[in-house]
Amino acid sequence: MEKKGSFLEWLENILNENLISLGDSKLTIGLAMTLVLSFVALFVIAEWVRRFLVKHALKKTQIAKGTKESIGTMVKYLIILGGIFSILQTNGIDLSAFGVLAGAIGVGIGFGLQNITNNFISGLIILFEQPIKVGDRIEVGDVSGDVIQINARATTVVTNDNISVIVPNSQFIDSQVINWSHNEHRIRFNFPVGVSYKEDPEKIKKILVEVAKANPGILETPEADVLFDSYGDNSLNFNLRVWTSDYVNKPNVLKSQLYYAIFKRFTAENVEIPFPQRDLHLKSGFEKLGI
Repeated sequence: MEKKGSFLEWLENILNENLISLGDSKLTIGLAMTLVLSFVALFVIAEWVRRFLVKHALKKTQIAKGTKESIGTMVKYLIILGGIFSILQTNGIDLSAFGVLAGAIGVGIGFGLQNITNNFISGLIILFEQPIKVGDRIEVGDVSGDVIQINARATTVVTNDNISVIVPNSQFIDSQVINWSHNEHRIRFNFPVGVSYKEDPEKIKKILVEVAKANPGILETPEADVLFDSYGDNSLNFNLRVWTSDYVNKPNVLKSQLYYAIFKRFTAENVEIPFPQRDLHLKSGFEKLGI
């Protein structure tokens, strides 16, 4: 019994060992362990609530997927923020002592944490204003892909090659961003087509429209149409315009399908596809060549 009592006394002394003083509060080893376990539980619960909202509570609503993700992330941040203050107050931590810590953080921001702070604030702006959402097809800088996750510091974009690109949130606020599916998941693509000058433009228009309508990935409404674009150096240039919702994130696949089909129809209809031609006129110098 004495050994057991001695062990408990020793353990109590260890847990009550003071690590640092925060105002009127003392941070002991036991309190530090309690705070660590409480914060881990807080983050786990906050993430569970976010997933529950997105995958269950908001699943049957008419809200877009990206908006659901934004709502879930904002709720998660609010739970974490409220939970941190609640845990500190429950454990008797003097919050007034954190004024000094806030001042130190301010100095750190001034010397080297500007980018982290900028990205965090930009992440909040993205969640509230929603210039981009999870599931959107975007282009920012040299990156083109689908948004799969928006975090506090950065956004994850997956390209068509299944490569994940981590883009700092500030880049979506400071730079020009192309969002292919911001308003709705339906866009129009333009595909240039050139034919020989001897071809009938009306015939070419008919062929291109028929090829477009035969592709299941192209929407019937709005209808595909063809513009007579220009008289080129070697060709009559047309512009095939089609609407799609299936190929928003893979326009090159649709382009390839249409060009294969167009080439096949042009071959069957004996439509001539032009190639660059140059005429060379020699006015002098024949005597040096012995001609």
